[in-house]
Amino acid sequence: MAEIKKIGIVGAGQMGCGIAQVCSLAGIDVVLNDVSRERLNAALAKIPANMDKQIKRHELTEAQRDQALTHISIAEDYKGLSDADLVIEAATENEEVKRKIFSELCKTLKPETILASNTSSISITRLASVTDRPEHFMGIHFMNPVPRMQLVELIRGIATENTTFETAKTFIAQLGKTATVSEDFPAFIVNRILLPMINEAIYTLYEGVGSVEAIDTAMRLGANHPMGPLQLADFIGLDTVLSVMQVLHEGLADSKYRPCPLLVKYVEAGWLGRKVQRGFYDYRSGTPIATR
Repeated sequence: MAEIKKIGIVGAGQMGCGIAQVCSLAGIDVVLNDVSRERLNAALAKIPANMDKQIKRHELTEAQRDQALTHISIAEDYKGLSDADLVIEAATENEEVKRKIFSELCKTLKPETILASNTSSISITRLASVTDRPEHFMGIHFMNPVPRMQLVELIRGIATENTTFETAKTFIAQLGKTATVSEDFPAFIVNRILLPMINEAIYTLYEGVGSVEAIDTAMRLGANHPMGPLQLADFIGLDTVLSVMQVLHEGLADSKYRPCPLLVKYVEAGWLGRKVQRGFYDYRSGTPIATR
């Protein structure tokens, strides 16, 4: 079983930064890659800022932060990931984008390097099929926000070897997180349950059963959820919610997974949630205001 001493991360957005943060704090060397130097520089600013928030919550010391940051570097092309023991793809939730990344990435990696996707819904077997190492490929799905969420879903493709799976399990334990194992079915476990609930909340809004605030208040206080489903949708990103629902609808051919037309309309308008300051709530004033 391979020991993971160095990992590469393709995609330096919210998920990639979070994965880099927890790996660096565990003493693992991390190399971040993205499509532009601008995005990499933003990541190098975001990670220490997030660690500073942990320090304020007394979850981290300044010495731990400083030590962790020495483990993080960047690479502007895939050659910078060539000596990684594990490479995790954390790009946008689009299968064609991911397939292109993996087909190009394989050309620069060691034969024994394990490949993983942080996909929240897409078939691991299909993604593995475009690589030169389906036996060394699996799903390692971190939850958002990575530093605060304890769970990681592990998903084996049809060709994933047991040594790959056991190495991934050991890696997750090294991060101090808990692994749960899912079969390779659309959206796995968490999103198979969570995203249809969010989609149903959007249908409830679409059909006029309740307002944004009424629906969120009902689920916070009536079901004891930490945040309402529409607030959570904004946090996840409405484009991601739509992508997962489309995967479920197409993959399982069941009408109960049909994305709500109102969700589609918001995505078409570019109202994707917190990351663009507007979704089911408008965040631009600093105080969230319901948009319906």
